[in-house]
Amino acid sequence: MPQLPAPAYPAEVRARLEADAKEVIARYPDSRSALLPLLHLVQSEEGYVSRTGMAFCAELLGLTTAEVTAVATFYTMYRRRPSGDYQVGVCTNTLCAVMGGDAIFDRLKEHLGVGNDETTEDGKITLEHIECNAACDFAPVVMVNWEFFDNQTPESATRLVDDLIAGRTVEPTRGAPLCSYKETARILAGFPDERPGAVEASGGAGPASLIGLRLAKGEEPPPRVVAPRGERPHGDSGHTAPQDPDQPAGPTAEEGE
Repeated sequence: MPQLPAPAYPAEVRARLEADAKEVIARYPDSRSALLPLLHLVQSEEGYVSRTGMAFCAELLGLTTAEVTAVATFYTMYRRRPSGDYQVGVCTNTLCAVMGGDAIFDRLKEHLGVGNDETTEDGKITLEHIECNAACDFAPVVMVNWEFFDNQTPESATRLVDDLIAGRTVEPTRGAPLCSYKETARILAGFPDERPGAVEASGGAGPASLIGLRLAKGEEPPPRVVAPRGERPHGDSGHTAPQDPDQPAGPTAEEGE
């Protein structure tokens, strides 16, 4: 059935978004190139890309709503309905699945009482499976608002979501401190993260991801790629799974290998 036109943003919201949008558009020689960050911008307002948000983007960029909708529905980072404060994504692609990703996802569905792409009743958490978090050397991996929680188990992932719901401080294994999903969307739109120390904490890839680069440069690799089982890496908040001391957490490298 045909839908009524999307309602407009309230005047004060539109004025604020329009000022931000013009700043984003000015970064590009062709205004339509600003569509991706503008979709993140409207997502930062409502927590998802609404019909109102898509109409706003279309108007400012001189596009049709069909063109904007085609982009918003292609990329999974754009939510199409209201979401929780924390987007919890469990990788269920091949390696993470083999290492326990499927078990983690099943446990969280049962524990939270939601299915894939559903939000808890309190509006805190939206749970979804993700095809790949691009962190296979730390499998199985869970992401919260696109920040990494490595080497997870069903137990550690359950503690993680319980802490999020309770409002306790949660620190990613790697990357910047957590913020809300709306705040994350604004950062992805290209606006600076103004939280003290957040940019410095973002860092880069973990040691396991960089071992190939170091070998290519002729550097001698460290004895172990990641922390041995039973030891927490520096900065670990306890949301990484405990390790078996009899099984190394990653490949070891001897001199000459």
